[in-house]
Amino acid sequence: MEFKESKSGEFWVIALVGSLDTPKHMELQRKLLGIIESGEKYIVVDCSGLTYISSSGLRILLVVLKKIANSGGTLRLAGLRDNIREILVIAGFTSIFSIFTSVDEAVKS
Repeated sequence: MEFKESKSGEFWVIALVGSLDTPKHMELQRKLLGIIESGEKYIVVDCSGLTYISSSGLRILLVVLKKIANSGGTLRLAGLRDNIREILVIAGFTSIFSIFTSVDEAVKS
């Protein structure tokens, strides 16, 4: 998995490409928590390039959501492919996360 970061207004956008599984999940967690610890409060995770997410990847999203919510911020997911959306539905995460069809929609809402 690779990820690219950019800024759109007040949001940090982290675009994920490939599989979010055990080998790379800690690198992503460090990056996202580092953004929050630097004082940023708004993050969009662009999942349009994400092809797979493991249980460890789901855990990372929960850890980051909890941390950013405790700081008064928000974590939004955008661009979910059907297979990723299905995993989130099965895990019950669609009621926990703010999910948008695109990054543009997520940063404007």
